[in-house]
Amino acid sequence: MTIDILTIFPEMFESVLNASILGRARQAGLIEIETEDIRPYSLSKHKNTDDYPFGGGAGMLMMVQPIADCMKAVCERRKVPCLSNLEPHESVPVKRVYLSPRGVPFTQKLAQELAREEHLILLCGHYEGVDQRALDKYIDLEVSVGDYVLTGGELGAMMIADCVARLIPGVLGSEESSKDESFSDAGLLEYPQYTRPREFEGMAVPDVLLNGDHAKITAWRRTKAIEETIKRRPELLKRAALTDKEKKEYEAFLK
Repeated sequence: MTIDILTIFPEMFESVLNASILGRARQAGLIEIETEDIRPYSLSKHKNTDDYPFGGGAGMLMMVQPIADCMKAVCERRKVPCLSNLEPHESVPVKRVYLSPRGVPFTQKLAQELAREEHLILLCGHYEGVDQRALDKYIDLEVSVGDYVLTGGELGAMMIADCVARLIPGVLGSEESSKDESFSDAGLLEYPQYTRPREFEGMAVPDVLLNGDHAKITAWRRTKAIEETIKRRPELLKRAALTDKEKKEYEAFLK
């Protein structure tokens, strides 16, 4: 997979993209993630990318021209379609995403969908947003990483890149690593986990995890995952993949 990130602050991404799992995955060639600075594409004398909004209002807007030319340059270099106004049935090898507070919520399910794309282009807005014409012509999907407002789309783009990358085969090392995590296909929060020492400050690891009975361990983890979901995010239980027996047992929480 290839991810291109269009931003006016490419320096924000250096430590994130070069560290830990993302850094190793890039070095191994499992995923290609690059940033593209929007500023050099500005035709203004001082290379500014913002201007006052028509109609008045507080703050500044990112201008359409630098974004459009940056998008065109990246698409031309990658040899992918640049415009978003294609027919719904047409399949293209790229998904162009704008990080926006008004976008669809970013969920694990959406991350899984994006991970199946060949190529993502993430546009990071800034200031009070971007000229609507840039979105109308060059964006396929607007995504929000939460019900709050950030100073720009850079942090959201990092989150999406990290979340999507770890779903690419080989990135985590083990294909099982992401299956039992919170918000996985089971729809439950993750169960508690423990490592050495077996006892710490009077707190012991549950005996069931020490007896080697994998059936009992699996059952215990399933029960704990449901309990954690009820305690922390009970609304998730309604969408979780429960057995008929579990639905009956936790019926009160499914109403």
